[in-house]
Amino acid sequence: MVKYRSIITAEFVEHCSKPRISGMHITVYDLLTYLGSGMTHEQILHDFPSLTKDDISACLSYAPDVNTFLLDKLDEELLALH
Repeated sequence: MVKYRSIITAEFVEHCSKPRISGMHITVYDLLTYLGSGMTHEQILHDFPSLTKDDISACLSYAPDVNTFLLDKLDEELLALH
């Protein structure tokens, strides 16, 4: 599995931080949306020639970590309410 930390960055852009492929304008969300809509890796690489297979793999390995992080934060906030 590709280690995403060297590929994915969260840059402060227009008052928000969106995880992106380093040095590109494509967000992790966009790439995952393309995959979710049924596009294959090959179709994405064809449409975005600056992307690499490692970029796609990095987005796929990033997604579960973010989900876990968000669930942990939610648990902390819920515990603080009690």
